[in-house]
Amino acid sequence: MTMVPPRAQPHAAVVYHPLKTDLAGLRSAVRAAELRAGWAPTRWYETEASDGGTGIARHAVAEGAGVVLGSGGDGTIRAVAEALRGTGVPLGIVPQGTGNLLARNIGMPLGDLAAAAEAAFFGRNQAIDLGLMRITRPDDETGESAVDEHAFLVLAGMGLDARAIRATRSTLKNRLGWLAYVDAGVRTMVRDKPLEVMYSMDGSEMKPLTVYTVMIGNCGLLPGGVLLIPDARIDDGLLDVVSLRPLGPFSWLRIWNKIGWENGVLRKTRTGRRIIDLVNDTKNVTYLRAREYALSVASPEPIQLDGDDFGLAVEVRGRVDPGALVIRMSPGWHLPV
Repeated sequence: MTMVPPRAQPHAAVVYHPLKTDLAGLRSAVRAAELRAGWAPTRWYETEASDGGTGIARHAVAEGAGVVLGSGGDGTIRAVAEALRGTGVPLGIVPQGTGNLLARNIGMPLGDLAAAAEAAFFGRNQAIDLGLMRITRPDDETGESAVDEHAFLVLAGMGLDARAIRATRSTLKNRLGWLAYVDAGVRTMVRDKPLEVMYSMDGSEMKPLTVYTVMIGNCGLLPGGVLLIPDARIDDGLLDVVSLRPLGPFSWLRIWNKIGWENGVLRKTRTGRRIIDLVNDTKNVTYLRAREYALSVASPEPIQLDGDDFGLAVEVRGRVDPGALVIRMSPGWHLPV
């Protein structure tokens, strides 16, 4: 009689940022969910200065992880997602950072480790798009330009937002959280000159544009309920591009009125949406949709991905990889509609 070998138990992996993760609390929550699911012991991987999570997550997938939990700030979640792109291995989100951008956009509760573990082991799979950013760096001493590509989940940008993120001190960020970026962003918009860029959509001819910043979004909700891109969807196979443009005096004030008041308050009610329809929409904030979007500048500018500084660039090319990432969702969470 031929003996059929027992089926191996699946196991999860946790890739965690040691300085941002409540490790004891997360171990307890994961262990409880793991036992209920009947899974083998979870394997734990700590990020390092030389590897924010991408290489470690790839190693976890190679070792057969059935789900990979990313625990930390937006940078850790982004790095793990980059490794899981196209693998079909789902991402369990454990938001432990300042912005927690993806978690906010899917309606995930923040600070609830039990809910995060529950979703990772028992949630449903949901395919979402990934943004990809191809970054061309300034020429080095030999005259050669370096090019690298990274994924982003929520928002990438060039202009005053990226300058503000680059200028924000880590101590201020830790003390004030996302408000540190808002403060730096307002001061930068008031103080700095607008940026002259060349842009192209879906392979069109490059055209000039004067902006405060250009941001390429996969979804549109920021901390504090700020709805930067009202119609952005994370699973539509498109990128939403928002340009903040300097048109006339006090442009920055009209921009904040548009984003903070119209998008953040009026759009949440039927009456508010009617008010928006009755007034002239500001042209200081413009929205476009594309599968590919390119920007180039004459002098190197900072670039940011999901709120993290990604150095200087002279050209960026954003594109979408539809349905490339699988995330775990619990009942009650939802994608933006």
